[in-house]
Amino acid sequence: MSEETVMAYCVKCKEKREMKQPEAVYTANGTPGTSGVCPVCGTKMFKMGRTPAHEHVAPPEKVSRKDKKKVAKTPRRHGKLVIVESPAKARTVGKFLGSGYTVKASVGHVRDLLRSQLAVDVERDFAPKYRVPNEKRPVVKELKNAADKASEIYLATDPDREGEAIAWHLMEATEMDAARAKRVVFHEITKDAVAEAFAHPRQVDMKRVNAQQARRILDRLVGYQISPLLWRKVRSRTSAGRVQSVALRLVVEREHEIDDFNPVEYWSIEADLAQVSESPLAERQFRAKLARVQGEKVELNNEAETGAIVADLEKSSYTVIEVKKSERRRRPAAPFTTSTLQQEASRRLGFGARKTMSIAQQLYEGIELDGEGTIGLITYMRTDSTNVSQQAQNEARDFIGQRYGQELLPEEPPVYKTKSKGAQEAHEAVRPTSVWREPHRIKAFLSRDQERLYTLIWQRFVSSQMANAVYDTMTVGVGATPSAPPAQDEEWPYRLQASGSRVRFKGFLMVYEETLDEDATPDASEGVLLPELSEGEKVELLKLLPEQHFTQPPPRYTEATLVKTLEEYGIGRPSTYAPIITTIQQRGYVETVDKRLYPTELGEVVNELLVEYFPDIVNVEFTAQMEDDLDRIASGEMELTPVLHEFYDPFAKAVAYAETHMPEVEIEDQPTGELCEKCGHPMVLKFGRFGKFEACSNFPECRNAKPHLVKLGIACPNDGGELVERRTKKGRVFYGCANYPECEWSSWKRPLPQPCPNCQGLLVQKNRNWAQCLNCEEQFELNHLPGAVQESPVPQPELAVA
Repeated sequence: MSEETVMAYCVKCKEKREMKQPEAVYTANGTPGTSGVCPVCGTKMFKMGRTPAHEHVAPPEKVSRKDKKKVAKTPRRHGKLVIVESPAKARTVGKFLGSGYTVKASVGHVRDLLRSQLAVDVERDFAPKYRVPNEKRPVVKELKNAADKASEIYLATDPDREGEAIAWHLMEATEMDAARAKRVVFHEITKDAVAEAFAHPRQVDMKRVNAQQARRILDRLVGYQISPLLWRKVRSRTSAGRVQSVALRLVVEREHEIDDFNPVEYWSIEADLAQVSESPLAERQFRAKLARVQGEKVELNNEAETGAIVADLEKSSYTVIEVKKSERRRRPAAPFTTSTLQQEASRRLGFGARKTMSIAQQLYEGIELDGEGTIGLITYMRTDSTNVSQQAQNEARDFIGQRYGQELLPEEPPVYKTKSKGAQEAHEAVRPTSVWREPHRIKAFLSRDQERLYTLIWQRFVSSQMANAVYDTMTVGVGATPSAPPAQDEEWPYRLQASGSRVRFKGFLMVYEETLDEDATPDASEGVLLPELSEGEKVELLKLLPEQHFTQPPPRYTEATLVKTLEEYGIGRPSTYAPIITTIQQRGYVETVDKRLYPTELGEVVNELLVEYFPDIVNVEFTAQMEDDLDRIASGEMELTPVLHEFYDPFAKAVAYAETHMPEVEIEDQPTGELCEKCGHPMVLKFGRFGKFEACSNFPECRNAKPHLVKLGIACPNDGGELVERRTKKGRVFYGCANYPECEWSSWKRPLPQPCPNCQGLLVQKNRNWAQCLNCEEQFELNHLPGAVQESPVPQPELAVA
């Protein structure tokens, strides 16, 4: 262009001049021209028309009239859009933000892997194929329209990885402008927490999103490649999962331990002793246990050994040879994590893991209170951290000092170390958003279950910030000898030991004490008061109490103890504990009987095949290592693709081997004992998508099927039909008449076979210890009802002597 001369008119000089620095250009609508500057005054110059220089310049893409109109009609953006997961959370957050903000709910995930296929392109580094489900398309359309009109967009989904992934999927599904989208995170839905979060927005954290994508892809690879194999080899609708299969293995192997267990006999000897004085017997009596024989720890294996020692002790004299007094301090339990909340709610309230999380979600998302409006009552409930914010600790200390006194405050706020592997310390423990909202003050605004769970969370947190309890402990050693007492440096033939303790300072026990595990042994010395004894004091024998015992097998898991075990192994994360336990029960692999988890025949078969053909998938250490790798992806230490390759390459070989070598296993359907009312063939139990149902064994000739009802053998008080156990859509157990819908009688409380002693009406179990009549409303102790099963006392051997 420089060698050509271009003349143009200068608007400032008002005359034509030779253009300086000429450049071939195109206007916005594609018209060629030359631009440059006036060589005298420097004013910009422009001349329309094509020159040879335009041959080397690409013209711009033509914009159609339709597109021009579209651009012209683009509305001016205004307002701020906030997107959360649930309508309840949207209402609460919206009240805090006020005018200028529009808060909408995505109602959970808006995009997921295709259901009809694997939806993971293994050949292209495991690229996932996402799709907006049909039922979510109206939601996405609404959110897209709102996002297009908003000047600012805030993604306020939950603070965990699941929430981070939902935020990213929202951006992708609505084709959101990343420049206008911001991520805000809060761990409690209160005015201050929401304001703080919106004052410090950030971008979506793709490291955390990738960790969640990796989990989803791994679960899909396992589920969609092993499950069809099990359908063909075992039974339709069976499934395998990367984490659920490990949980099933734990339950099955515990059952094998119980089956293989051989009880071993052993004996113990206790003695009722008393001081020699004129005081009332109750004040001077205490019980000691035989601890050592000739200085060695006592081991009594049979009745003969025990009898010989009892005979010796019967003629022995007893002397106090040691008295130790000390002080024991007991720390309060840490604030709740997801796992410990599920465990304690199971032990204390009888809630399943799924129910606990459902109620906790309601408390987190907001409850309408007089004077405060809708407000979140607890912090985010999916967490593995015991951290507590400085603000929350200060508020708790102020509350404790005013409500219980300064002596109940520790000198320094306590710090609790999280025991869970891979805990995300940036999160907080589950706690009330304000300790000043005492349970009794807001009880009127809560349902019964909400009030019970909130009380539990409130008490646990407040007690965790209180002073230690202090116990006075006393341990007494008693020597026994059938002959003269030994010399000072010699061992007594027999040594018995007694322990006692009492609370000197209640500390945190003023508010709360953690419930023991179902299988834990309580401290036998707690609450036992020993008389004031001194070394050298003679005591008299009142009675010897030999007792036969047998070693016990390990207990079956409850939901609470299974969650605890999964957490200890580092398997699963807070958001997955409840779904894992729900899934293995819904698939028919595990049944719950009296709160204990029993594997079914189907569960045993599936586990055996998985252990043989997919040992890594059901290996506890391997699964825990995968969880650690996902944590490293979230922290940026590892990349997503190498982790998936490392897992998939050996897994694909295992799938190929199982395809050709796994045998077909026939599981016989269990007869119900009834005949089909349509064709007369036996009815059998089957497992479907939603659990057990009854079907005709003459399928497919006869397609008769009906729900499986657990019959109680009790007559309905309304029409005399049989009462049965039923479940709501959410899995909650209730009781109704088998003649429903003709008879609509139902009860949440379990009916009892014994009639009311007063009026012969129907009794239901009100709680663990009491029954209530639905007719006269009288209450009765369960153990005192006619025909009630009493705990049979342990038979005492003939060795007991007075």
